[in-house]
Amino acid sequence: MAGITIKELSKSYGADSDMPAIADFSLDIAANQFVTLLGPSGCGKTTTLRLIAGYMAPDHGTIHAGERLLSAKNTVVPPENRGMGMVFQNYAVWPHKTVFENVVFGLRVRKTPAAKARELVEKALALVNLSGLQDRLPSELSGGQQQRVALARSLVVEPDILLLDEPLSNLDAKLRERMRTELKQLQRRTGITFIYVTHDQAEAMALSDYVAVIHLGRLQQFGPPHEIYTRPVNRMVADFMGRVNLIPARVAQATNGSGDIEFAGRRLAGVSLPAGVRAGDEVDVAIRPEDVTLGSEASVRQDHAEAKVTERTFLGNICEYDVTLASGEVLRVQTHPKLRFGVGDAVSLTVDVGHITVFPRSSAGKAK
Repeated sequence: MAGITIKELSKSYGADSDMPAIADFSLDIAANQFVTLLGPSGCGKTTTLRLIAGYMAPDHGTIHAGERLLSAKNTVVPPENRGMGMVFQNYAVWPHKTVFENVVFGLRVRKTPAAKARELVEKALALVNLSGLQDRLPSELSGGQQQRVALARSLVVEPDILLLDEPLSNLDAKLRERMRTELKQLQRRTGITFIYVTHDQAEAMALSDYVAVIHLGRLQQFGPPHEIYTRPVNRMVADFMGRVNLIPARVAQATNGSGDIEFAGRRLAGVSLPAGVRAGDEVDVAIRPEDVTLGSEASVRQDHAEAKVTERTFLGNICEYDVTLASGEVLRVQTHPKLRFGVGDAVSLTVDVGHITVFPRSSAGKAK
């Protein structure tokens, strides 16, 4: 199996080189990993996937599979010679062909002997839990089954790398969740390198060994999902990766990368600080809703803040609260549903300082 190495990749559309789809993009994807390209619409993630697939040439930079050069400015190996499979958002199954005929197509193009082709199709259908359905037409299948046909068609040619462009976006929520599990299990069973595109943060975190967050054509952060969620490198990543409170604060004390910060009239001690931040600096603090604890007003201490509940939303497994601090800042808080406060209740608020991230105010809104 092969990994992918992308070095200084750039691509612009038309004459607008001032707003490239991808700019100076470098990424090392190891073999046998599930890697997701994640970002908002228009960030360049699908362009990156199409460049990896060989559907277009880069303006600058290179793409290698192992030691093999696949793409450079004037050198592009055709998609059919890259050893990759591609699964599209719209499934792209032929409605007039049976499941078997859809899946076997690539093998027939390669002139695989009929007996061997049938064996490979049966193996691919078993991998995606479609055994016994080879004679059905796509109209006789559910949306999830049609997506599995598209997967089987890509897997049957035994690719080293499988590219997936938002393949679950057309499915309903429950089916999408079930297919996430199936995709992850499939990647583990086959050992194929998966490169997956989505704008869905929960999907990326559920599926991936590593996530590449992209914004405005540039790579912002690459790492395991837990690291990106808990230790975002900039404000864009913090804001994009799930719910977050971004609160203005001031550094009260700073020594060797840690110190105290003040917000809403309270001091948080022992906070990890970024390089270059000094006492007196204005900063922004990223606080996840689950890292805030609510208590009764009577439990207020020096390291707590006082607040008032202004909104409550029951979501089944959690409750979400909007709480307004004395300074006027509003924080989103998530609690266990058994812990109940009413709108208008005065509460204490405690922040887990080990799980917050501080950004310098001067660079808080800038991309990496």
